[in-house]
Amino acid sequence: MPRSLSIEYSDKYSDDEYDYRHVTLPVVLARLVPRTHLMTETEWRNLGVKQSVEWKHYMFHGPGMKLVVF
Repeated sequence: MPRSLSIEYSDKYSDDEYDYRHVTLPVVLARLVPRTHLMTETEWRNLGVKQSVEWKHYMFHGPGMKLVVF
């Protein structure tokens, strides 16, 4: 089965305070994610992630840092 080359977005979900979204990056893009800090908006936009302005990157999850949580 070929690996996905597209960025995949979860549906938005919420708690009492925030909205969240998981973004799964293809391996080729996940390799470009900085390991030393959470990404700025400029950094995640340069990877091709498309979201509205108010989203903030707050966590990595999973092996290879493919799952980026906003």
